[in-house]
Amino acid sequence: LSSSNLLVPFPVQLVTLTMKVVGSLLFSLSCVNAFSFVPHGTRSFLPSRTQLEANRQPIMAGNWKLNPATEEDALGLAAGLTKLLGEETCAMDEDNEFCTEVVLFPPFPFISKVRDVVEEIGITVGAQSVFFEDKGAFTGSVSVSMVASVGCEYVLCGHSERRTVFADDDASINRKVLKVLDSGLKPILCIGETKSEYDLNIKEEICAMQLSKDLIGVTKEQMENVVIAYEPVWAIGTGLVCGSKEANEVHAFLRTVLESLYDEEVAQATRIQYGGSVTPESVDELMTQPDIDGCLVGGASLVAEKFGRIINFQTPK
Repeated sequence: LSSSNLLVPFPVQLVTLTMKVVGSLLFSLSCVNAFSFVPHGTRSFLPSRTQLEANRQPIMAGNWKLNPATEEDALGLAAGLTKLLGEETCAMDEDNEFCTEVVLFPPFPFISKVRDVVEEIGITVGAQSVFFEDKGAFTGSVSVSMVASVGCEYVLCGHSERRTVFADDDASINRKVLKVLDSGLKPILCIGETKSEYDLNIKEEICAMQLSKDLIGVTKEQMENVVIAYEPVWAIGTGLVCGSKEANEVHAFLRTVLESLYDEEVAQATRIQYGGSVTPESVDELMTQPDIDGCLVGGASLVAEKFGRIINFQTPK
């Protein structure tokens, strides 16, 4: 043993070695090519050589989560919102395909009556989640046919809270996406990195892996009905902010992933929302970014005036 080794107690040596090994593993993880884990095969996610002139209809969605407390409150919120929409708001099937589409995601018990309040002004409703089975002994679950029967047109799949709180993994999220599409509804597929993944500088790898796994089996034709929502989990309800330019960079990267999975047409036609604590103060700058096509709004959608301002975002003419 060297004299330097004799001066260091064994437990300290062990801790030092462990820290070095952990550090090496973390460094390796930050450099790993996450796409190698994706069943689509080896792919190169490089920026497009050309850009299509894509005009994508803006889409604003309000996710009410476990709010409000009563049906009366839910109907009051919906009614208040109907008075705040501008002329630029319309449903997806209106003649002007580039006006703003608006979708509300109330809790299950309120969906039907909320729809009755908002449908005449072109707002559609969706379900916050579904189970991928059609029927059976699955206590507490709802099927796609159930939510479709009460007027849902959209379903959230893979929301960050479903991933973290309810342990939805990519395999089950993929099954939900496929079930939603096969049933004639439209999924809003949510993806995004956690704070620890962001700190490791692997947000692109995480987002690409989630997107690739969650879209397994989805055809190019079906992608016309898929909306992607980028949720930087670390910027939701934490006080931390993902800037509009940083968010746009991730959206642009996601288009390169879609191009590799499908083609440039799909990459440029797919609408990608931003979902990181959007507010009336941040929406205008977000919507000036070329690859941000709308917002998935949480807390601000529970105040009619705030969500109305978000829907009626203003961008330079």
